[in-house]
Amino acid sequence: MSEITKNSANFIGYEYKDISVKHEMEPIYADGYPNFGWLLEGTSFGIQNIGSFTMKFKRDRKLRNKAELSRLQRQFDSCVGEIEKLEFSKTVTASITAYVIGILGAAFMAGSVFAFTAGQTPLFIILAIPGLLGWIIPYFAYVSIRRKKTEKVMPLIDQKYDEIYEVCEKANGLLD
Repeated sequence: MSEITKNSANFIGYEYKDISVKHEMEPIYADGYPNFGWLLEGTSFGIQNIGSFTMKFKRDRKLRNKAELSRLQRQFDSCVGEIEKLEFSKTVTASITAYVIGILGAAFMAGSVFAFTAGQTPLFIILAIPGLLGWIIPYFAYVSIRRKKTEKVMPLIDQKYDEIYEVCEKANGLLD
């Protein structure tokens, strides 16, 4: 009977968690989740989402302050999600603008081709110039808009990283 008691005293029950993360956010999760009591067991490439990882974590079920750690972990996950949205916002407006300008350029070029085949040389030239500009300008528009948006969003991203570090620091203090 005493052997059973000794063995059950060494028993640790674990809870497991698998999360899918983007490649860019893998270090954030690998550094952050141990502060909530999670141990990284391994990572694997996501089959469905190219560019993502599945990270496997485990932690002791009898962890003290588990409710508070879970609340802080949700706050951590929320901050990481906001960082991902902010990162995405840096390129979405620039991409849409570049695509619209490129499509307009293609429409002008198509009109130019139709004018050329109809033998209307002046109209061909008038439509070809904005068509060519519509193919050249999107790159410069994309770069300019992305740079401006990045300058606007980077302070917000830095604030979110600071908030993540504060949350991890609080959570780490609860583990002791």
